[in-house]
Amino acid sequence: MTNNLPVHSADPADPGFFQNPYPHYAEMHKLGPAFWWKEYGYVCFSRYTEVNSILRDRRFGREITHIMDRFDAGLPEIPLHLKSFYDFEANSMLEREPPVHTRLRRLVNRAFVSRHIERLSPEIKTLCHDLIDAFPSDQSFDLLHAYCEKIPVIVIADLLGVPRDMADQLLDWSHKMVAMYQFNRSRAIEDEAVKATAEFSDYIKTLAKERRRNPADDLLAGLVEAEIAGESLSMDELVATAILLLNAGHEATVHALGNSVKTLLENQFDPKIQFENEKTTHNVIEECLRIDPPLHLFTRFVLEDMTFAEATLKKGQTVGLLLGAANHDPDRYSNPENLDFRRGGEGHVSFGAGIHFCLGAPLARLEMAIGLTTLFERLPTLRLMDNPVYADRFHFHGLEKLMVRSK
Repeated sequence: MTNNLPVHSADPADPGFFQNPYPHYAEMHKLGPAFWWKEYGYVCFSRYTEVNSILRDRRFGREITHIMDRFDAGLPEIPLHLKSFYDFEANSMLEREPPVHTRLRRLVNRAFVSRHIERLSPEIKTLCHDLIDAFPSDQSFDLLHAYCEKIPVIVIADLLGVPRDMADQLLDWSHKMVAMYQFNRSRAIEDEAVKATAEFSDYIKTLAKERRRNPADDLLAGLVEAEIAGESLSMDELVATAILLLNAGHEATVHALGNSVKTLLENQFDPKIQFENEKTTHNVIEECLRIDPPLHLFTRFVLEDMTFAEATLKKGQTVGLLLGAANHDPDRYSNPENLDFRRGGEGHVSFGAGIHFCLGAPLARLEMAIGLTTLFERLPTLRLMDNPVYADRFHFHGLEKLMVRSK
């Protein structure tokens, strides 16, 4: 059912697409405000105006089964082998609408406001210096693994109160879980995700029980206290919230950092000028987030029958919002393929918008500001050693590795 819209065909698992989707987005822009993406089988929006509007429009949501059953929404039955994964996901604020979403988000929102996040600056800077101190000085190395992966997972682990020596295990669980959202997932990927979810959940439950016995000054203890105080936070919601913060709190930031370093090294830029002060640094970060964001596609359910941007939409339908394409809409950004620090990526939708705007955006921005300025301050001659290759994980857009050398 194409809704009589233009049809676009592009395989997200084709290297010709996921290595550089931006020429495809330019073709999508020409199709009009809405089109049918054949490979996904739903209506998509690639232009800035529509994407930004839908993100904020309460007639679209992340959840549909609160107002209609799966059959009426045209959703397939959940396979038995995936039931435990989706039962877990049902407790995540990312997948819920008000009033449940409002309650869950309120419980963690205070920890992520900018004035609280700024207090982490000294610890993040020390971490960055420690990681750079460990770089090899006389050979090329993978900056993605040695730096970009380490910063976000250690910071969010510290914030939650998870031991740092669990960082590699957290990364492994997270990668396996978020692989469920890539286009070309297989049964093996699904089985790994189910197993990782169970192990991750058991680990968080164990930590939560420890916080009950021995309260601490961290976010996980705060979630436990909320549960004990009867703020309608169940143990399943506590576990799902903690894992969401760990996964979302570092997964996207890893690639935001990696993509930004790649972008900067491939373009002529002077760290002394671009990172001269807080304003110029802000512009660098926002323009890097605009030009090559870590998340390119996010979906919404249609919550009521409507006509939107020339598309006839029915309650229960899924629609796709192409964040990466919206950031490259020439009607919004002049010469969108060009890196322009003066515009500073103003208004980009890389963090979403509306009630599901990324909770961790202030933390991600702080990690990028400190991580990038410290890296290029310490290693002003950093250079690429190999052509960076993106991973086959669309709708995520991040590198497999980032080989660099500092001398």
